[in-house]
Amino acid sequence: MLTEHYKKYIDNCVLAWLATSSLDKFPNVSPKEIFTHWEDNVILVANIASPNSVRNIKENAQVCISILDILVQKGFQFKGIAEIIHTGDESWGKLSKPLITLAGEKFPFKSLTKFTVTKAKPILAPSYIFFPDTKEETQIAAAKNSYGLDH
Repeated sequence: MLTEHYKKYIDNCVLAWLATSSLDKFPNVSPKEIFTHWEDNVILVANIASPNSVRNIKENAQVCISILDILVQKGFQFKGIAEIIHTGDESWGKLSKPLITLAGEKFPFKSLTKFTVTKAKPILAPSYIFFPDTKEETQIAAAKNSYGLDH
């Protein structure tokens, strides 16, 4: 499910958005800084400041995570089933290791989300859809200008 192309995006992006929903269908979207891929169908996310996400996943394991390169304005939306793994759980050691490497001492965490991907689809800025000749370089330049990064 997670092709090398997907894994490259996951490795190169710095922020992801995790969407969850409670049993009463109240949605929550939370930014995530520490995440990585695991094997061929799992995305791991460190639960740093995520009480709503964790609570929702315990009630409703169906989740969606969007990983987007904000300069290129392309990325992927992944849907699947999530599970909360805690420090005392049997799989904690092997699953937390890559996230601890990414987080360092800056972001301690005592649980993680193990997200098994069942569906994936591309995310594109509307410019790519409405103006098929749009080039990534143009999108990057426009984004850098919008964010004040071109100085």
